[in-house]
Amino acid sequence: MAIYDDIGGRDAVAAAVGIFYDKVVADDLLGPYFTGRDMARQQSHMRAFLAVALGGPDVYAGRDMRAAHAGLQITDVAFDRVVELLVATLQQLEVPGDIITAIGAKLAPLRDDVVTVRAAAA
Repeated sequence: MAIYDDIGGRDAVAAAVGIFYDKVVADDLLGPYFTGRDMARQQSHMRAFLAVALGGPDVYAGRDMRAAHAGLQITDVAFDRVVELLVATLQQLEVPGDIITAIGAKLAPLRDDVVTVRAAAA
């Protein structure tokens, strides 16, 4: 059984995405990335993307991760903050820890496609 089904399918993904973006846009670090964005469209893309990433129906028709995030000046710190807020959202929805870990394992490899600004080596 896919993670998508384990967490409750479409309704659960929709609830998680709504709560997640409420946290993101209110966040001091992440909020500015979304200023002026069509959040209904953003949430629709995220719902479809997460469904596919979690083993649900393949309805994602958006750009690939690298193209979607190119030019957005996303840092490793911002990526990590997104992960923190996603974990907090899933915990709020009482998703079991092993499923949260499995979701993290599916999303972690996206770092190289999403982060567009690397910290300079010390």
